[in-house]
Amino acid sequence: MALSLRRRRARLPEAVRDALELGQRERVLTFAAEESGGQPTGTTVVATTHGLYAVDAAGTRTVARPWHEVDAGSWSAELHQLTVTWVDRATPAQWALGDTSLLPETLRERVQASVVLAQKIELGPRRSARAVIRQDLATGDLVEQVVLGRGVRPDDPEVSLAAEEALDYLREQVGLS
Repeated sequence: MALSLRRRRARLPEAVRDALELGQRERVLTFAAEESGGQPTGTTVVATTHGLYAVDAAGTRTVARPWHEVDAGSWSAELHQLTVTWVDRATPAQWALGDTSLLPETLRERVQASVVLAQKIELGPRRSARAVIRQDLATGDLVEQVVLGRGVRPDDPEVSLAAEEALDYLREQVGLS
C-alpha cells in the first residue's frame, strides 16, 4: 500500500478570485491571507503573472498594481510582514502573512522578470536614482522609469538632466532610440 505525501494546495476563495478581475492569460501564482495571531484577518494578497493584488474581507480590491509599478519588497521574518514599495513613491503597502507564504519569493521573481535594463545614477554624496526600462508583463510593452532615492527631488534640474541622459543610454541599448 503506497501512501501519498502530496499535500492539497489551498484554493483561492471564489469571492477573492471574482474581485481580482484577472486579465486575459493572467493566472494566479500564489496567495496568502493576512494574519494576526495565526488567524486570518480578512485581506488576501495575491500574486499573479501580471500583478500584485489585495482583496479585503468585504471582497473589495484594495490593491491592483502591475509588476512594473512595484519598486521593491522586503520581508521581516520576525514579524512575518511583507512591505511593498511602489515606483511612484505612493505609501508602501504592508501585510502580516503566515511564515509559510511564498509571496516574498514570488514578488522578487516577478519584479526581477519585469526589469529589462537598469542603470544607477550617481548624484553626489548620498544621493542617487535609478533609470530603468521595464516590461509590462501583461502586454509586453516597455516602460521607462526613473526611481529616485531618498532625499532626491524630482524638480531638481541636475536630477532631470542626469535621468534623461541615463534613459537615453538605456533606450539605445534596448533599441528604443
